[in-house]
Amino acid sequence: MTAGVKQIDYGMFIMPFHAPEKPLSQGYDEDLELIVRAENLGFKEFWIGEHHTMKYETIVMPEIFIARALGETSRIRMGPAPVCLNQHHPAHVASRLAFLDHLAKGRLNLCFGNGSVTADQELYSVDPKNGGKMVLEALDVILDLWSHGPPYEHKGEFWQFELKKTVDTECLIGYIHQPYQLPHPPISLPGTSLNSYTMKIAGQRGFQPFAHCLVAGNVVADLWKTYAAAAEEAGRVPNRADYKVARSIFLADTTAEAVKRVRSNSLGRNYEYIGGLFDKGLGRRIYKRDPNMPNSECHLDYLMTEQIIAGDVDVVLRRLLMLVEETGPFGTLILMSYDWDDKASWLHSMDLFVNELMPKLNQAVCGVRR
Repeated sequence: MTAGVKQIDYGMFIMPFHAPEKPLSQGYDEDLELIVRAENLGFKEFWIGEHHTMKYETIVMPEIFIARALGETSRIRMGPAPVCLNQHHPAHVASRLAFLDHLAKGRLNLCFGNGSVTADQELYSVDPKNGGKMVLEALDVILDLWSHGPPYEHKGEFWQFELKKTVDTECLIGYIHQPYQLPHPPISLPGTSLNSYTMKIAGQRGFQPFAHCLVAGNVVADLWKTYAAAAEEAGRVPNRADYKVARSIFLADTTAEAVKRVRSNSLGRNYEYIGGLFDKGLGRRIYKRDPNMPNSECHLDYLMTEQIIAGDVDVVLRRLLMLVEETGPFGTLILMSYDWDDKASWLHSMDLFVNELMPKLNQAVCGVRR
């Protein structure tokens, strides 16, 4: 049953999502308080989203947030999720992430992906049709820059640069720093669709698969299937302990209370907000269990049966065991967190998650007793 998963660890992900009327500095302070609390509660990793032009999702450069949080923490691993590689020069990404890895003394995780916010794409003159190709080219550039010293040269489809003429081996200029973790920090790639091309790349190259919180359970299962097949074809042994699965979970003392809160708090509002964004572009297909499902049926009632898991500890446990039954075991459950519109209820949900839910989940799936 566990297929190499000896224990399900737990992490946290923030987009972050904050009410636009909340002062930016207050939201950042709350995010910092959240990561400190997460470390104290035993969360192993913490992920932060990158968005450049959104009033709801407010961290423009997760690396700066991580650098700020390093001084408040000592154990928890942190990472941007993802670094939007289609919106940055890859040499700059390589340099700044290597720098951050040294500041973090190796507590840095990485996730690389395609920034898909339409306004961000317009701002940086990015053609959305090229996003996937740009990510792959940038990823190859970054790994190459981390693998050797000068000279450096890249002549690609989207970026061209060289560092040759001004390299000075006597004065030691012209060198791109390598990370603290060698050959590089752990790298994840996000998956969001059936037969995911990104999961094929992750499997081929040995990166960790990361299932997005917005997808249905059958997609989470297919992401692993696609990843594992690509890994095996490339001669790699896929390890379910590497699989990260993000879910939106809210716990309360009773299921009635949890459901009532989610329908009105920042978790439910986030999904309705994102659905509204989808309605202006690609449609709600990422939400769907059945690709032929009408967009009109991808409403909050449906989401409460799939992506959102709300209830008391026993109800949430049953939902998660149903997920594991469908997807197979995974190594890390990533808890999504949203705006503290009612701080007490959010903190209580975290406490229930760590102290009651996760021990029961590990006992049921892995036979681990706390």
